[in-house]
Amino acid sequence: MLKGKTALVTGSTSGIGLGMAEALAREGANIVLNGFGDVEGPKAKVQALGVKVAYHGADMSKPGEIEDMMKYAAAQFGRVDILVNNAGIQHVAPVEDFPPEKWDAIIAINLSSAFHASRLALPAMKAANWGRIINIASVHGLVASAEKSAYVTAKHGLVGLTKVIALENATTGVTCNAICPGWVLTPLVQKQVDARAAANGTSNEEAKRQLLAEKEPSLQFTTPEELGQLAVFFCSPAANNVRGVAWNMDGGWAAQ
Repeated sequence: MLKGKTALVTGSTSGIGLGMAEALAREGANIVLNGFGDVEGPKAKVQALGVKVAYHGADMSKPGEIEDMMKYAAAQFGRVDILVNNAGIQHVAPVEDFPPEKWDAIIAINLSSAFHASRLALPAMKAANWGRIINIASVHGLVASAEKSAYVTAKHGLVGLTKVIALENATTGVTCNAICPGWVLTPLVQKQVDARAAANGTSNEEAKRQLLAEKEPSLQFTTPEELGQLAVFFCSPAANNVRGVAWNMDGGWAAQ
């Protein structure tokens, strides 16, 4: 379905981003990976799906590096047809104790980076009259949790940005939508599970059960593979008129 298209996925060397990259590659899209940590492993996994893969290590908190990444993607493959804004970080603390530098970093990486990548991708998408911008928000783009002020603010902002981009391009072949996962067992969430297990003196499995029970009625984690399939749907002809939605895949979290 996506043969000949190029997808750039930020924060895609692990977790949700890698799941997105793999799902889009299975549909034939060439992939530009971005992120820290191990690069060769994720690159090999995506290449094994029979597509071309490039990598750019842009720090998503730095607009200049994002610009370099978008130029690199265009040089490699012509243009970015599908942009998945997934890069994100987390810090947990009450507002009065929240380090200002952590606030600034979370807003930069979780929100501002999506603005910068989108503004740079849109001209070529509009010229081709086809494009997909998929913002990986969170259930925290729809509801709040205590001690996550920067994350919740950034994700609510990302849902708002999604709607604006969708409206500005409503009469074109360019769509913009957001995916709002609940708990996904990414390295970021596993750290929270480990901290909970250590603090409560419980097993890792019990800590997972407690984490899910607090928020997610299904009592199961959403998987990167499931999220990737939703991204594939957004890229399909069936989603040509799906514009500006914040689609939660959260096991019933926001339904409560």
